[in-house]
Amino acid sequence: MFEYIKTWYERKFSDPHSVTLLFLLVVSVALLYFFGSLIVPVLVALVIAYLLDWPVVHLERFGLRRFTATVIVMLIFTGIMLTLILVIGPVLWKQTSNLVQETPHMLEQGKSYLVALPEQYPSLINADQVQGIVATVEAKVIEFGQVVLSFSLTSLKDVVAWLIYLVLVPLLVFFMLKDKLELTGSVAKLIPQQRRLILQVWNEMNQQIMNYIRGKVFEILIVGGVSFIAFTFLDLRYAALLGVLVGFSVLIPFVGAALVTIPVAAVALFQFGLETQFWTILIIYGIIQALDGNVLVPLLFSEAVDLNPVFIIVAVLFFGGLWGFWGVFFAIPLASLVKALITAWSSTQEELNNKLTEG
Repeated sequence: MFEYIKTWYERKFSDPHSVTLLFLLVVSVALLYFFGSLIVPVLVALVIAYLLDWPVVHLERFGLRRFTATVIVMLIFTGIMLTLILVIGPVLWKQTSNLVQETPHMLEQGKSYLVALPEQYPSLINADQVQGIVATVEAKVIEFGQVVLSFSLTSLKDVVAWLIYLVLVPLLVFFMLKDKLELTGSVAKLIPQQRRLILQVWNEMNQQIMNYIRGKVFEILIVGGVSFIAFTFLDLRYAALLGVLVGFSVLIPFVGAALVTIPVAAVALFQFGLETQFWTILIIYGIIQALDGNVLVPLLFSEAVDLNPVFIIVAVLFFGGLWGFWGVFFAIPLASLVKALITAWSSTQEELNNKLTEG
């Protein structure tokens, strides 16, 4: 066993390029783990810069200087964000506050449905089981309310930090876009000359990350917009809030759609009861999710995702546990990165040279 490990180590790490890749990987993970909360504005700016670099490059192809193209794209992006905050923000806030106020009534109505189940289906469920379910739900609701209250009190001190981020992040995005070549050149100077494996991983991941970020933003907008239109047409309350929730649910592969089904079904049940409208809303919601998973995702991510669903779910759980929201958002690119690293270390010298020559 020891000889096998020794042979494997000598084969994989006798190449200085492998050692350089391992060193860079360890340093990057350590920085994210220990200082992740401090560099969040930089990471957010990097994501937005990745998203906006595509229109900047296209404007450059029309003959505009990069500085001019960056200014135009930043103005359009800032205008869109201000519109969302000033127009949609108040609507979402009002619907959220109304939903919170109606939550106790919704719980009582749900409780009445549960209590009636033993009479309607005595062979499937009894009164003791219903009481256990009701007690569990009430305990979870109280626990959730305490968490929300504590979060609202502790988050007051973060308001100043958020205001600073609102200024810093756009500035970082602007300079990342304007000085892209200078910044990438400076980073390249910091990397040792033994960078063959690093270049292979970068060439494999760069386009995937760009496609993933752009595709995920389009998916959020399309799924959220279609859901909002459908809920509005079906006269469902809190259509804007539920549409936003459905849109952002695509950030969590496979699990997000199931989680958002709960508030959609709860609101529909409270508003319509077990009538035709309730089942119509659930059917339409199911159709939207089916079209998203079987049509939209293959169209948007055909070049960015080549992973088994098991690996994706494990990546969501692992990276989400490490880095929260951003870990979930980047779970698929990070899983692709792990796959690229394994491929790089598994490749022979000749395979690497052939790939670099073809690239």
